[in-house]
Amino acid sequence: MKRITFFLAISFAVIACSSYDAVTVIEDAETYTMDNGIVAARVSKVTGDLVSFRYKGEEMFATALASDKPIEPLSEDNPGNPNWKTPTISGKAHGYWSHDAMGVRGSEPAIPSVSINPSKNGGRIAEVSVKAISKGRRLGTGPGTDPASGNLAVDIDIRYTLERGASGVYTYCIFNHPADYPLGQFGEARYCAKLAPEFDWMSVDKDVDFYYPTTHNAGDKYVYTAVQSENPAFGWSSTTKNVGLFFINPSMEYMSGGPTKVEFMGHRNTSREAEGCVLNYWRSSHYGGASASIAEGEEWNKIIGPFLIYANAGEGHDAIYADAKARAVKEQQKWPYKWMSDPNYSKAKDRCSVSGRFAVNDSLFYGTFANLYVGLAHSEYVEPGTENHGQRMIGWQRDAKHYQFWTVGNEDGSFLIDKVIPGEYCLYAFTDGILGEYVKADVKLEKGEKLNLGTLEWIPVRKGEQIWEIGIPNRNGSEFYGADQRRDPELPIKYAVYFPEDITYTVGSSDFAKDWFFIQVPHNTDPDVKPLPFFGIRANGNATPYTVKFNMDESVSGLATVRMALCGVSSTHLTVVVNGNDLGPWKLLQTGDNVIVRHGSHGIWHEEEFSFDAGLLQKGENSISLILPAGELNSGIVYDYLRLEIS
Repeated sequence: MKRITFFLAISFAVIACSSYDAVTVIEDAETYTMDNGIVAARVSKVTGDLVSFRYKGEEMFATALASDKPIEPLSEDNPGNPNWKTPTISGKAHGYWSHDAMGVRGSEPAIPSVSINPSKNGGRIAEVSVKAISKGRRLGTGPGTDPASGNLAVDIDIRYTLERGASGVYTYCIFNHPADYPLGQFGEARYCAKLAPEFDWMSVDKDVDFYYPTTHNAGDKYVYTAVQSENPAFGWSSTTKNVGLFFINPSMEYMSGGPTKVEFMGHRNTSREAEGCVLNYWRSSHYGGASASIAEGEEWNKIIGPFLIYANAGEGHDAIYADAKARAVKEQQKWPYKWMSDPNYSKAKDRCSVSGRFAVNDSLFYGTFANLYVGLAHSEYVEPGTENHGQRMIGWQRDAKHYQFWTVGNEDGSFLIDKVIPGEYCLYAFTDGILGEYVKADVKLEKGEKLNLGTLEWIPVRKGEQIWEIGIPNRNGSEFYGADQRRDPELPIKYAVYFPEDITYTVGSSDFAKDWFFIQVPHNTDPDVKPLPFFGIRANGNATPYTVKFNMDESVSGLATVRMALCGVSSTHLTVVVNGNDLGPWKLLQTGDNVIVRHGSHGIWHEEEFSFDAGLLQKGENSISLILPAGELNSGIVYDYLRLEIS
């Protein structure tokens, strides 16, 4: 009976597989075209751009590359010419990596090849490669780059992969920096697709899922950003043709910034006929940005992807978006992909897992874990190229250079991180209710290892007895007033309307959900000021005090410390006043992440401390004022949490 069952299972699998067309690859002088009867993907041999993407015969991109040259099918007798070199290409590509394979003008052209030939595997799978070697020149003609000079010294191998029966094509890019290359510093790094005009419904996350026709002037595109890790499937659908085009990330290991990274994932291109765009950023300057800089003499390799460019159809945008999200779950389950053969891509059998359980040693902890994030990432390091001017330190929130692996832990503090590439990492963790994060260095993983760390004692940092707290330490300003309006470009103006007398917060009676604004910005006095798309509010306001009033049962001595967790800073300092005593400026350590001007509720999280003589406090009523200086309404801070401690 078992043999019959096994035979039937194989038979059904063969029948199911044979019901789909075989994958084919055809080529002309300028392009490869992969086709499986559902989708057809046409790739430029010069740049590695996806110049056409058709779903059931329908062009999904804004324009397709036209070519009247004959196309010759690939076969064992005609495997293609891997040494083909032609320096020019016509048309405009609409699916592309920002660091393409074109190189600077007059340089050696890319090397195209068929890396997986479907004629040799029964039409099961095809893959094409467009590779460029940087040695002696700079590659990349993406955003912010002069195409005459290129962007950086790094080898680039762009690939597209198509399986039998698949409703989409995978793409990935292999970046390689040999030890004899100079300093390499990535600019904006992403994959972008510009879509056909019939795509009129954008679905980025649960809050950004709306009708967005070409006639709609969105103004500021940064109102549509979202957390990448929470939205592995994102894109557009057409309400007239009932088709969709989505990017699906099966893993976040190759992305930057860990689980809190806010990013730009879709908008309409106002500079070119209002095309709808889908963007998969793995390194950007948004919300504090990230770094992918490789030192001179450093050997480095990273594979971005593979991720899926997915096409689908359904009865309305809700069904189409739901199908894309369901497909994302399936792709996550298939990760790492079996068909990947690059030696730097870790196979499933070689990947590792790390498990354990946190026990918090703190009498004020809630007792159960809420939103516990646990990750393996590179330890903090000095960004190459900054050694002689400030030595900018890069932690996991700003790292795009290395892989990261994160999971959401359980309420009891237990966790499991799986599918980890072997290597050496730091273990990081943060959770609601604990100020700061847990760090454990030197976690080393060998191939296939399943490491159980057992019980890990987590002792949160305290600077003395806690006198009061405002908010919840949770890495964003979501619990404060106004955070739910963060996408409103006029919000910094509205602060003065909501709090005309500024903020006075009384511990014990005030409610931070109503009485504490999540951003502190200068107090606007101009009734006619308006926000400018992309630039925020170019007007000045008065100094803004946030005052905390609280009672003390007795006078105290020692050291008082205000601890402030921030998740956005675009101001240099606050002035601290304790019971009428001006203690001068509190210089803020990290500035310039543009969270306010780009309508975010969080960017790069960090903690600030200000200590003073506790003798300035008195029995009875006390006040501490944090005064933001007068200045541009774009400047200010985004609050996560505040606490006063006395030792």
